[in-house]
Amino acid sequence: MLADQNVIGLKHLVLYHVAKLAFEGRLEEERDNIPYEIIPGPKPLSRCCIYKEREIIRQRVRLAEGKAPGRKDDGNMVQVISSACEDCPISSYTVTDNCQNCAGKACINACRFGAISKGEKHSKIDAMKCKECGMCAKACPYNAIAHLVRPCKNACPVDAITYDENGLSVINEEKCIRCGHCVHRCPFGAIGTRSYIVDVIEHIKAGDKVFAMVAPAAEGQFGHDITMGSWRNALKDVGFTDMIEVAMGADFTTKSEADEWFEANEKGESKTTSCCPAFVNLIRKHYPELADNISTTVSPMCMTSRYIKACDPEAYTVFIGPCIAKKSEVALQKIEGNADAVLTFSDVRAMMRAKNVNLLPDTEKYQEGSVYGKRYGNAGGVTASVLRYLEETGRSLGDSAVYKANGVLDCKKALVLMKMGRLPEKFIEGMVCEGGCVGGPSVHCGEAESKRSRDTLIGQADDRTISDNVQFYSHVDFELHR
Repeated sequence: MLADQNVIGLKHLVLYHVAKLAFEGRLEEERDNIPYEIIPGPKPLSRCCIYKEREIIRQRVRLAEGKAPGRKDDGNMVQVISSACEDCPISSYTVTDNCQNCAGKACINACRFGAISKGEKHSKIDAMKCKECGMCAKACPYNAIAHLVRPCKNACPVDAITYDENGLSVINEEKCIRCGHCVHRCPFGAIGTRSYIVDVIEHIKAGDKVFAMVAPAAEGQFGHDITMGSWRNALKDVGFTDMIEVAMGADFTTKSEADEWFEANEKGESKTTSCCPAFVNLIRKHYPELADNISTTVSPMCMTSRYIKACDPEAYTVFIGPCIAKKSEVALQKIEGNADAVLTFSDVRAMMRAKNVNLLPDTEKYQEGSVYGKRYGNAGGVTASVLRYLEETGRSLGDSAVYKANGVLDCKKALVLMKMGRLPEKFIEGMVCEGGCVGGPSVHCGEAESKRSRDTLIGQADDRTISDNVQFYSHVDFELHR
């Protein structure tokens, strides 16, 4: 999944330095020294020169502080690091050594923009004139012109990445769904996301009541012996007031979603889930005519945050998981009572490293969600939970089935069919990442390894019913809808 472990390592190193200095209260005065700490010189590590490498680090430091890497700020959580993007080949079409510099010049004749000319050994393409129509490649009898799609552009499922006049990648705000699929596909590490690290650390240092909310997808990411109890102990050592398992919020989402689906089914209406923010962004930006079909139930993250804030209005809530789109849910959707900040596993591990805290095996049983709530991180997990809750409460959707869309292409297929009125199912569970949240862009380990550990951990959990769990926490009153 990851384009280059060296790029990931560099990102983690920057996050660690920023977290350490923020905890020590020296970030403001030492910020400019971070590039020199990481790239001491005199020789560069992998780029043309140490000056470019240090500039890339400087822009990464800005991202770690929650800022845009350059002067322009379009508000997107996903950002292009221009100094790193400059190393990428500009032209999508390139002439290979297969070119025979033939007399026919079919490529030159096929180009309507004058972008191809005769070279000394083979034809050459002027990237400034090329419109990437591909006619030259189709015309060449030797198949000597290759179509090179940039990894970031190839990874984007909604065609939100284009190039500017200088060949730098540009993210189209109108199309981007903040899924983060592009982030780890770039071998130059030229796309990154803003971090809430500094904000969270400042609240911890100020003595605020900072509550961590750990996603169900965290189970299994760090081994079969790293439990939710392990997370709770480590996060409290970092400085968090306490930790709440988001699987508990998922049980409330299940209740609300089940009620909503049952009512819609009675009226003959169709619905989509609202748990995955990238899926919600996909609908609102690319299938706006289906926006009214989105469930009004808030996500498990928001549900857990509202529960905590209902218990303590002064609480500052922080979601921890493998999802980048969750950052956009907090920053852009502006849902009342939602999480105040979002940390990926990379972010929170940088904070742990800065405080010399490790995730350690824990034998104490700590569980706040049902088994079904814990499976919200899997594709199909929401559906299984809703159907189970309906069964527990003596209800059924009858013959109305649910389409479990796994991955963005499957989501797009289901939405197109729903838009055309040709989807056999009345309900869509949408997970933009393959496999669900456990396949998110900021996961720590591979899917197979994670699944083995995850199955072990969930198998050890109490098999409490969703109904009983919701009833247990219902002494606190909070809103379940947007």
